Amino acid sequence: MTQSVVIQVGQCGNQIGCCFWDLALREHAAVNQKAIYDEAISSFFRNVDTRVVGDGGSISRGKICSLKARAVLIDMEEGVVNEILQGPLRDVFDSKQLITDISGSGNNWAVGHKVFGSLYQEQILEKLRKSAEHCDCLQCFFIIHSMGGGTGSGLGTFLLKVLEDEFPEVYRFVTSVYPSGEDDVITSPYNSMLAMKELNEHADCVLPIDNQSLFDIISKIDLMVNSGKLGTTIKPKSLVTSSVGAFKKRQEKPFDAMNNIVANLLLNLTSSARFEGSLNMDLNEISMNLVPFPQLHYLVSSLTPLYTLADVNIPSRRLDQMFSDAFSKDHQLIRADPKHSLYLACALMVRGNVQISDLRRNIERLKPSLRFVSWNQEGWKTSLCSVPPVGHSHSLLALANNTCVKPTFIELRERFTRLYRKRAHLHHYLQIEGMEESCFTEAMSSLSALIQEYNQLDATKSMPAEELPRLSVAV
Repeated sequence: MTQSVVIQVGQCGNQIGCCFWDLALREHAAVNQKAIYDEAISSFFRNVDTRVVGDGGSISRGKICSLKARAVLIDMEEGVVNEILQGPLRDVFDSKQLITDISGSGNNWAVGHKVFGSLYQEQILEKLRKSAEHCDCLQCFFIIHSMGGGTGSGLGTFLLKVLEDEFPEVYRFVTSVYPSGEDDVITSPYNSMLAMKELNEHADCVLPIDNQSLFDIISKIDLMVNSGKLGTTIKPKSLVTSSVGAFKKRQEKPFDAMNNIVANLLLNLTSSARFEGSLNMDLNEISMNLVPFPQLHYLVSSLTPLYTLADVNIPSRRLDQMFSDAFSKDHQLIRADPKHSLYLACALMVRGNVQISDLRRNIERLKPSLRFVSWNQEGWKTSLCSVPPVGHSHSLLALANNTCVKPTFIELRERFTRLYRKRAHLHHYLQIEGMEESCFTEAMSSLSALIQEYNQLDATKSMPAEELPRLSVAV
């Protein structure tokens, strides 16, 4: 069994990470009711005897003593991490695996990347090496961060280069939360643009998440609940979401519910690596099968069913409807319409009581309505995990390498250009040692080259599928 380490950076990264660990504990508690430390739990947790001082207290088998998350928490402000350490999950995190400062990055990528990057590089490396030493077979680093702030975008992407240099064989999966157009951080277009260049160059897979999409999803759920359609009721103590009473907090900005959706994405992404099933998919298979070209490693994700993720008791969707939903724009975690764009490849990660025949039937049913590149008409990767999420009979995570991600990048470039054309706020960045104006122009060129690659693929949409020569068998 392989292990993964989660690195949560900045306020957004740590808030999503907190939701993830809460849901992961609940999921394993529902499956592992005898409290035995098994391979599934070991993928994200260490079993530690807290009576032993130092690092000698790890227990590889037997009863669970004290679980410690395979996590590194980084933030240049103390607020969120302190909140976590005072909350119900405080005992899950090893205090030696935290890095905090008090000044913050001031919504400035250059401060996070250049200042705090060099200042904390050795500390970060020490924590990462320690995490790696506790793994029998480290397969993947999951980085959770936002693109709009200073620490998440700057230090989060600095970390990618450190990981690439120090652990070149370990996969780097990045969950990046992109700011909405109404973002309250004025400099977020600069931060996002500078971070994009690092993601292009140093990540293996990026799962872009759009704040606006998450907000729209939660708003639709609220609307459905408040309208009383389908006899909806609020579950008081659902195991699917981590925050009891989240509905009360959701009137202004529903960050708790939004973070839970992203946390569930990560749970479903790793389910096949943690639990048994008739068709397993390892994390390295995602990169191998869904990323045909190094830079085109942005995977659009969709989750279904979505409604019950937010404590809404809606009757389960029919199985076939669940597959249809995964390809509709309403279920995408970025604002995108994959059905009317071009697929390079697609993974379907199914959990629960679903048969391989159900999977094949739905792929055949949906195939005529989806456009795949001519050289990869059978670009499907599938997995079946027998353990469903808590509170569900089945669920589906779809990961699409699809040109529908392009509008997100074009919008980011436009927002960046509006600021950069006026040189607004530029001096805040250029006064940081190591920052030059060329950093901005190179980042712009990098994103434009990525957009151009998607343009070239889109230009082939109307071309017929290649007729591959068949093998002639002499009789």
